Amino acid sequence: MLPSVITYDLDRCLTPSLGLRHRSSRNAMTQFNTTQPDTGFASHLAATAAETDALLGRLLSAEPAQSETARPARLLAAMRHSALAGGKRLRPFLVTETAALFGVPRHQALMTGAALECVHCYSLVHDDLPAMDDDDLRRGQPTVHKAFDEATAILAGDSLLTLAFDLLARPDTHPSAEVRVRLVGELAQASGIGGMAGGQMLDLAAEGRFGDPPAGTEASILTLQSMKTGALIRFGCRAGAILAQAPDADRDALDRYGAAIGQAFQIADDLLDVEGDAATVGKATGKDAASGKATLVGLLGIEGARARLAKLIDTADAALAGFGKDAAMLRSASRFIAERRT
Repeated sequence: MLPSVITYDLDRCLTPSLGLRHRSSRNAMTQFNTTQPDTGFASHLAATAAETDALLGRLLSAEPAQSETARPARLLAAMRHSALAGGKRLRPFLVTETAALFGVPRHQALMTGAALECVHCYSLVHDDLPAMDDDDLRRGQPTVHKAFDEATAILAGDSLLTLAFDLLARPDTHPSAEVRVRLVGELAQASGIGGMAGGQMLDLAAEGRFGDPPAGTEASILTLQSMKTGALIRFGCRAGAILAQAPDADRDALDRYGAAIGQAFQIADDLLDVEGDAATVGKATGKDAASGKATLVGLLGIEGARARLAKLIDTADAALAGFGKDAAMLRSASRFIAERRT
């Protein structure tokens, strides 16, 4: 039998739902256009970001949860510095949009998206530490260890990670314990040794941190990137189907979509590292080449990487074919990932 879980007052943690939207159909494109932004997509992304920000702000309030003793002010401030620093909130958006395909209540999707964002923010806090990537800037502001100190940053990351599983375990996230257990299990696997954390270790090894770096083959680069970057994005795409208890075929289709856009996200990120500037991107650029890190951009060249990016968007579109016009926002998300400049 599962242990009892404290029920929280969700009304204190959520802004009013925007509800499900009617979506117009959109043909799949083999080329993406960076000169004509999808304003409908942008407005939906911004609305989800605002809802996610409001929810995280309430979840990270000074008042302890029912099972907590106290929330140390400095630690809470560091958590809020990371989690409420803005950002696109793409991962929560993927949760809410995949959940909307099946009519999942929006508050369930937002809680799941907030949990995923907590893991993402924790990873950024730790990734920026001097022992890892040693970055001073994140989202245009000082990284947590610069704004506070390294010890506080480590504890802030730890606390954001554990908060994620707290959120997924709450009955407010889903009434079914089976669904909550599946969400916890899949996010844990996406975050841990076989997912993001393992990918970060491979990334450090690729820099030569532990001796001579291994040969940067395409297969090894894809493995690293599918773990470090792709695993959390894939979870975001699968989460909506898990919340809906959808058929295996639908979960598999969204998993293929997530795998494609996860790889696309990393290629776009690597292109930004080569072509972007720190003021626009919001973090240091040019670090991959300086550290000798193997990337698909380095392996395929800029034009080859862009061609691969276009193929991945086609693959993502094909995975959504069974959802018809209801997946229009997810198709737009693919293009947003490929075209992003920050």
